[in-house]
Amino acid sequence: MRIDVVTLFPQFFAEATRIGVVGRAQERGLLSVVTWNPRDAASDLHRSVDDRTFGGGPGMVMTVEPLRSVLKQAQAAEATPAPVIYLSPQGERLTQRKVESLSQLPRMILLCGRYEGIDERLLDEIVDQELSIGDYVLSGGELAASVLIDAVGRLHDGALGDADSAKQDSFANGLLDCPHYSRSRRGGAQDQQTAGVPPVLLSGNHALIAQWRLKQSLGRTWLRRPDLLARMELDQAARKLLEAFRQEYLADHETARQGWPAANMPKASQGQRS
Repeated sequence: MRIDVVTLFPQFFAEATRIGVVGRAQERGLLSVVTWNPRDAASDLHRSVDDRTFGGGPGMVMTVEPLRSVLKQAQAAEATPAPVIYLSPQGERLTQRKVESLSQLPRMILLCGRYEGIDERLLDEIVDQELSIGDYVLSGGELAASVLIDAVGRLHDGALGDADSAKQDSFANGLLDCPHYSRSRRGGAQDQQTAGVPPVLLSGNHALIAQWRLKQSLGRTWLRRPDLLARMELDQAARKLLEAFRQEYLADHETARQGWPAANMPKASQGQRS
């Protein structure tokens, strides 16, 4: 996959994409990140890429001409068509499902804004979609683009050390991930190394371990993101596991629960009821 990034700070991506999973994906030829600086397409002496906004007001707006020129250069750099994606707090919320869809593309172009944003005429003319990584404002689109590159890059076969890792991530099946416990191979007796680890994980029974992990995943989602459960259709086995988790949790937290305000009480989502 090739990802072209239009940014005023290409050096940011030179560092951000050199390390970790994305760096490894590039080394293995699974991913290619190419940057384009709109200042290189500016025609004036100062290589200006922004100007004051019509109607007045604070801040500057990135202008049409340099961005249009560099975007066309990026599009022409390779024959494979590529959607132009603008990273913006006004865009569609980025989800794991969206990431999975984008990871199937052979190529995409990411547009990073700065200042007060980009001239709306350019967005209407050349941008195919806008994406947001959350309901907050950053100084520019570089961090958001880096998040998207990492999320997409790690889904390519060979990018991760274990091909099954991505399948077990939070949101992969619509739920949050279950708790994990590391194996300690240094120091202490065996009982000290395994202290606090749920016994089922030490049992060697893979069926029970899988069931425990699903139960914890359902329960953690119920506690932290009930909105996710509300959008899901759980089968009978999953509903039983979730109900068991809820009963255990409420029993374990009975004392604390009595002092909780009603608004803070964990509630069953619609997806839990049948």
